[in-house]
Amino acid sequence: MAKKMYAGIDSKARKIKKLYGGIGGTARKIRKGYAGIGGVARPFWTGGGVEYYGTIEPLSQNRSDLAAATAGDYALFGGGWKSSFQSTVDAYDANLTRQTPTPLSQARGYLAAVTIGQYALFGGGNPYFGSCSAIVDAYSANLTRQTPTPLSQNRSNLAAATAGDYALFGGGYILSSPGQSAIVDAYNTNLTKQTPISLSVARSYLAAATVRGYALFGGGIYKNEKLNEAPADFVDAYDKNLTRQTPTPLSQARSYLAAATAGDYALFGGGRTTSLTSYSAIVDAYDENLTRRTPAPLSRVRKDLATATAGNYALFGGGTGFEIIAAVDVYDADLTRINAHALSVGRERLAATTVGNYALFGGGYLNSTVDAYIVQNS
Repeated sequence: MAKKMYAGIDSKARKIKKLYGGIGGTARKIRKGYAGIGGVARPFWTGGGVEYYGTIEPLSQNRSDLAAATAGDYALFGGGWKSSFQSTVDAYDANLTRQTPTPLSQARGYLAAVTIGQYALFGGGNPYFGSCSAIVDAYSANLTRQTPTPLSQNRSNLAAATAGDYALFGGGYILSSPGQSAIVDAYNTNLTKQTPISLSVARSYLAAATVRGYALFGGGIYKNEKLNEAPADFVDAYDKNLTRQTPTPLSQARSYLAAATAGDYALFGGGRTTSLTSYSAIVDAYDENLTRRTPAPLSRVRKDLATATAGNYALFGGGTGFEIIAAVDVYDADLTRINAHALSVGRERLAATTVGNYALFGGGYLNSTVDAYIVQNS
């Protein structure tokens, strides 16, 4: 699908911002347009907003606990779990055609992924139960794999986001005491690693997102003053110089949450609170001044969900609460929540990323489905 629409005006190609059609003898603005693709009506014009596109070619194998990021014009889904940890990478181009590039250099799940420049980086994870990895695999815009300097500590269940020209991997689960890491590793656009100041509190199962040059790491599991594992409300923010600040904490302590960016806000949504069966729908939003707001909550309480940032929208999809969830909640640049078309099948422990005008949600427990949403700014 073309990312933009053009028409010849005065012998020049002009971008179409609005589309009209003759209805009842009157020119009416066309809010949505569909075309037959593969025998299915697919949206090609939304007039702005988020529209469900449909399922596309599935991942090459069922897998959960994978990670996803974008490299150039490709959306990459890497690693995961399917009876054992996997090294498979599936790549979707802007036409939503799937390729299977060189696999990860080490099979692993519970890893983190982030985009920096033209690279998609996959870092850390579990190569097998009872072990953690420090390996980082970097895929370029032509899907060539490199293996830059590894993380400075083996860890899984970490989080990643960008700050200026750096991709940061922060926190995670470690095998030694206290069981959580505070280490942050930063990679620049040349894949050179630095190790800035650590998180204010060591924690795993946290989430990360970017807002206006800041990388924010929020929530997770930490060891409290009684040395018991507890949900965290801490937030650490790193600027483009890798200087750390500690803004107002989350409004609710939680782990297994997810994060994405909507316009000028970094959003942290969902998670698990005080027990194995206590779930959250809370969303906390931080602006470029690191001021916190609390917009409308998710439509469902849930953890183990996936997020994608597409245009000025943040999409929160899937997860599990008191049942497996298919709901997708979308937040716009004004932090207004929109209930989007649900995933084709409910699933947890999936991953999401973007390519072109599409947000893709792929995989999940015992699942290879990929759902696509077309996103166009108004």
